[in-house]
Amino acid sequence: MSRGLILVAVAALLAAGWWLPGSRVPVTIFLCYGLAALGLTVLMRAGQVSFGHAMYAAIGGYGTAFTARYVPGVDALVAVGAGVLASLCFGAIVAAFVSRYRGIFFGMLNLGISMVLFALAGKLYAYTGGTDGLRFERPALLGMTLDRGEFELAVLVIVLGLAVVLGGLVQRYFMSSAGQVMLAIRTNETRLEYIGVSARATLAQGYVLSAGLVGLSGALLSLEQGLVTPESGYWIRSGEYVFIAILGGSGHAIGAFLGAAVFEAIKQVAAMYFTNAWQMLLGVTLVAVIFFAPTGIVGWLRRTRARPALGDAS
Repeated sequence: MSRGLILVAVAALLAAGWWLPGSRVPVTIFLCYGLAALGLTVLMRAGQVSFGHAMYAAIGGYGTAFTARYVPGVDALVAVGAGVLASLCFGAIVAAFVSRYRGIFFGMLNLGISMVLFALAGKLYAYTGGTDGLRFERPALLGMTLDRGEFELAVLVIVLGLAVVLGGLVQRYFMSSAGQVMLAIRTNETRLEYIGVSARATLAQGYVLSAGLVGLSGALLSLEQGLVTPESGYWIRSGEYVFIAILGGSGHAIGAFLGAAVFEAIKQVAAMYFTNAWQMLLGVTLVAVIFFAPTGIVGWLRRTRARPALGDAS
């Protein structure tokens, strides 16, 4: 996607947030889902899929909630930073041993760890609020005390700015030597080892980056809602992130946000008109993508743009 189209999309989202207050929360949610899917996309570049990565969204959310509740006068951005830091630290610990595994073992090991954390979040009621979740008062943002509408608009602007900046940085990472090594892990890991490149170390670095992005999404969501629950780290949420990453495609960082936008659109329309079957509609969409656009929306757009050029050349 060209920079011009990205700027148009950003302007459209800002305009919607300004003129349509009811759109602020849905737009923020889809952008946060896009950030989480961006984290999954980093791992998918190496051919690895995590079925438990929502645990980092829960860690980021609880880290933000704990900081907002128990640190007097803390700023909202500091609370979010604390949540992201917690996700990065836990991700570094997990990466130390999951980076040894590949394929289904990698995915299921992440799922197992996430289910342990989900169970703990539900049982430790005194600390996490149990299944009811942990609520916290809306903190000041950049030293300003805002009402609900102003706060939602400010969070939307922050999330949108982070999405643009981090999307660009992750795309640069994809094009860097480390990103190319991640791609090579999927195609020929043995050759990397022969030339002296540690596939395990590179995957661990990518894993920590992925954990930080998903943790950021969870931290921002908890800030928006003033609440974090164990469901934010449940395996179903992890499946949604994987769904979005596959739907958007791992060929470009923008795919995560395109997939999130389509996912939320399908989810909202299906919930309105197919109340008891919206999950089925999402499943049919995923099957169709796998059959007709296996490289996701990004791959389909690239093929669509390339066809006229091929026709002109002939």
